[in-house]
Amino acid sequence: MAVNLVNVENVSKVYGTRALLDGVSLGVSEGDRIGVVGRNGDGKTTLIRMLAKLEEADTGRVTHSGGLRLGVLTQHDSLDPAATVRHEVIGDMADHEWAGNAKVRDVLTGLFGGLDLPGFPKGLDTVIGPLSGGERRRIALAKLLIEEQDLIVLDEPTNHLDVEGIAWLAQHLQNRRSALVCVTHDRWFLDQVCTRMWDVQRGDVYEYEGGYSDYVFARAERERIAATEETKRQNLVRKELAWLRRGAPARTSKPRFRVEAANELIADVPPPRDSSELMKFASSRLGKTVFDLEDITVQAGPKVLLKHVTWQLGPGDRIGLVGVNGAGKTSLLRAMAEAARTEGETQPAGGRVAVGKTVKLAYLSQEVAELDPAWRVLEAVQRVRERVDLGKGREMTAGQLCETFGFNKEKQWTPVDDLSGGERRRLQLLRLLMDEPNVLFLDEPTNDLDIETLTQLEDVLDGWPGSMIVISHDRFFVERTTDRVFALLGDGALRMLPRGIDEYLERRRRMEETVAAQASAAAPKAATPEKTAADQRAAKKELQKIERQLDKISEKESALHARIAENATDFAKVADLDAQLRDLASEREELEMRWLELAEDA
Repeated sequence: MAVNLVNVENVSKVYGTRALLDGVSLGVSEGDRIGVVGRNGDGKTTLIRMLAKLEEADTGRVTHSGGLRLGVLTQHDSLDPAATVRHEVIGDMADHEWAGNAKVRDVLTGLFGGLDLPGFPKGLDTVIGPLSGGERRRIALAKLLIEEQDLIVLDEPTNHLDVEGIAWLAQHLQNRRSALVCVTHDRWFLDQVCTRMWDVQRGDVYEYEGGYSDYVFARAERERIAATEETKRQNLVRKELAWLRRGAPARTSKPRFRVEAANELIADVPPPRDSSELMKFASSRLGKTVFDLEDITVQAGPKVLLKHVTWQLGPGDRIGLVGVNGAGKTSLLRAMAEAARTEGETQPAGGRVAVGKTVKLAYLSQEVAELDPAWRVLEAVQRVRERVDLGKGREMTAGQLCETFGFNKEKQWTPVDDLSGGERRRLQLLRLLMDEPNVLFLDEPTNDLDIETLTQLEDVLDGWPGSMIVISHDRFFVERTTDRVFALLGDGALRMLPRGIDEYLERRRRMEETVAAQASAAAPKAATPEKTAADQRAAKKELQKIERQLDKISEKESALHARIAENATDFAKVADLDAQLRDLASEREELEMRWLELAEDA
């Protein structure tokens, strides 16, 4: 029976006149992997802060099991700005000690791309103060993951990670013993990592078994049976379920929903996009030429990012663009956008970008455009246009589109100055779409958007007739909204990937393995000194000592297993004994790594 780690009993929390949580009771046990979802502002972060005892409940109580080892990643780190990365992440561990620790090596490589922290000016000895928010967040995450915990609580852990970093983190968390509670808008990540879901809605928390795919089905089924939600939201959930069921197989590692029931629920839901119809419409709006790139070279200062790239963005093309940070994804979009803005007058460092005469480009950059803080939400949209043609006979007023993007009638009269970061992002998207562009460049459009808003944006884009390029670390969004994936792998080339992001990750792994193999082949020849007879004798002596220590650890482990069996009904005792077992396992791993190093010397 799993040991209970945290109990939340009849907890309520009120801000102003609004009850974020109202009489919520939940529990977290050993082995739980829980994803927390819900609209921005509905209380997800408040819930996990109370779970971690970082915030007090107004009523009710939160209890932790005795000796609970808890690790928390909040949205604002508590790192010492005067400290170095080494001090915060490695602590007092000597170089040979942390370098011989498999977990430390895995975390540093997975989050920073190497043990020497490429990208940081002085590697591990870089001072934290001047670093960006994204870099500080990765440091805080690395610090947490290197330690041992019974429960990890993560608030938006995938923010500031690229596609590779997110894939690594998912695999790392799958392999850990720790229980997990995680708030994230990354639906692919939720499917990979979580086996239960908490949906925070209007003061309540609904629990579901399975990952994100299972949650979508269960929520659609619950809403259909209870008939408590408006028709529009039901249709959006069913449309997303249709995408999940018809898309790539096995999106969740432990599917729990009944396939027959799911198929019955989506029987009358059409495919997300009628690609041929949209292509015809896009061609009529754009003509034959949209963007033609001929032998272009793109630079950022003196650094060459792309070399001799020839490529074409045609009418109706929906392209996902992925790549390593710094490979030139945003620089490529900027070069194309600048050519469009100046009608071909401004060109990249080499080659030429030809722009179709009918192209009307809307470019959503990563920076939120400044708006007059005194404008109301509806006014900011109406200043662009009163009505918008979404294609396929669909037309919306500014107010209707505001509601689609989560701005209800009351919220439409809110001043821009009072909006959150996510709400400003939504408003920026709205204004772009109201201008009726026929080409969209979306650079990280999912930043700060909750899952419900993402599904609404995907629904709008499903019927949008034009050409589109999406840069995003949100794998689900890329797969959901685009038809083809191209990659920048850091070698100056642009490649089409027929198998999408899976192929991208495979290529990146092969590249890293090749680089590592070349480095290891070159290193011994360059600097490995001859071992003296004295060195060999010392190595053999230490080997024998380590072997005796390993034997003692095995004896201790056997004794602990026996004590766990004797005290099976005493959960507190079992938890303490299990903690001792984990400490021994960690000690064994370090000794085995040192044994392997010495075996070569001996």
